[in-house]
Amino acid sequence: MAKPEKHVFICTQQRPHGHPRGSCGADRDAFLVFAAFSMELDQRGLYNKVQVTSTGCMGPCNQGVSVLVYPEGVMYRGITQADIPAVIDQHLVGGKPVESLLMPAEHWG
Repeated sequence: MAKPEKHVFICTQQRPHGHPRGSCGADRDAFLVFAAFSMELDQRGLYNKVQVTSTGCMGPCNQGVSVLVYPEGVMYRGITQADIPAVIDQHLVGGKPVESLLMPAEHWG
């Protein structure tokens, strides 16, 4: 495997329904987001440039699905399958974070 230029972490934390902190995985379909992100990168031939990893909790559970992009340290909130093309096109390929999807500073910053 080639050294990736970017590393995308997708929270797939599983907590019981009704947990006070919420859950990216159980409550917000994070596994579908993870699978769709991986497939989209593969279809675009970017899998050797961008590594995708599922993670446990990254903190702001009530804002999930949380997606964190390194090396920039940019965190996105509320990501759905529909948001994936914009994140790939604008950020991972174009180098500019998608402002409308950024985690608010009070939760990450």
